Amino acid sequence: MKVILLGPPGVGKGTAAKRMVQEYGIPQISTGDLLREAVKNQTELGLQAKQYMDAGKLVPDDLVIGLLKERVAKEDCRKGFILDGYPRTIPQAQSLGTSGIQIDVVVNLHADENVIVERLSGRRDCPKCGAIYHIKNKPPQHEGVCDACQGSLITREDQKEEVIQNRLQVYRKQTEPLIQYYNQKGLQKTINAVQSIDKVFSDIRIAIGRK
Repeated sequence: MKVILLGPPGVGKGTAAKRMVQEYGIPQISTGDLLREAVKNQTELGLQAKQYMDAGKLVPDDLVIGLLKERVAKEDCRKGFILDGYPRTIPQAQSLGTSGIQIDVVVNLHADENVIVERLSGRRDCPKCGAIYHIKNKPPQHEGVCDACQGSLITREDQKEEVIQNRLQVYRKQTEPLIQYYNQKGLQKTINAVQSIDKVFSDIRIAIGRK
């Protein structure tokens, strides 16, 4: 079961991936984590990637694909894996397609943008203990104060509405075309992400053939 998770920021990809990891025992693979680990371990590919990262440039797709090939060849990927956050563009998807890394299904989590903006902009974080709240869905007992440690809640920069709108614009331009790309290949399954977590995961089970 080799799965790509697609969807805009704030749609719930991380939550879905965690449930899949727990239920199916397959790893969630983040290319960002792979790059950081390779740089930290000073592998051959990591050292090459570091040159681009230090210069503030994007790491070329062939290097990222090389890291992915090494990762999916490991024993814990024998039953499958979940790609979260890659590919982000059509060229990356094309590189992945010619890499020899097989993909079985692409799960596209969908939600209207106004729902996503409300989800993200309403989030409040406690920097002291890490607790997370939402002004509508999970408000603290006292506004602006963490229930667990009484720390002051904050709105992170990436949760401000203007930043969210910019992130969505980037997604529409760069990543949304992947939906049609994978649909043409017969791999794409769209899931309504504006449901309970249990219902979303039930739909994912059906989409990946694990009812």
